[in-house]
Amino acid sequence: MAHRMRRTILAGAATALALALTTACTPDPAPSPTPTGFASEEDAFAAAEATYRAYVDALNDVDLADPATFEPVYDKLSGNALSDSKRTLSRLHADGYTRTGETLVGQEQLASAELSSGRVTLSLCLDVTDVDVLDETGSSVVSPDRVDVQPLDVTFIKSSGELKIDDSIASEELACG
Repeated sequence: MAHRMRRTILAGAATALALALTTACTPDPAPSPTPTGFASEEDAFAAAEATYRAYVDALNDVDLADPATFEPVYDKLSGNALSDSKRTLSRLHADGYTRTGETLVGQEQLASAELSSGRVTLSLCLDVTDVDVLDETGSSVVSPDRVDVQPLDVTFIKSSGELKIDDSIASEELACG
């Protein structure tokens, strides 16, 4: 059951993130990790936050009708996040779906940071209240049981010298309001 819930949350988070639209704000560049990780928890948080914002910005440019626009999203991902997003975006494209609405990110906080390895986990609230996914007839395909504000733990790892989103699961610690 826990594995199924985790897969459901991963698929839901990947779908929600694939549908994300943010404000026009441009994030500050991410602080560079030291060769062995990060100098401080503040640097780790800032780098993870900037990486996540860059990922959401890449999602803003996704056109579900054009798979070439998925590549910048994939560049921000590794591990489970990459495989889940590839599966989700490919399915949304194949089904001819479109997205509407805006996803908002809130309550970002550092959950953990392994400074020497560059592994960071942020807890955040993902608000998909205004996001809808429409089929070719314009009918919503979003489950009426969808949780509109999702507490997530997003894990980042260093990959090829860059911080990348590696996984996303339901947060058991963060309460989103």
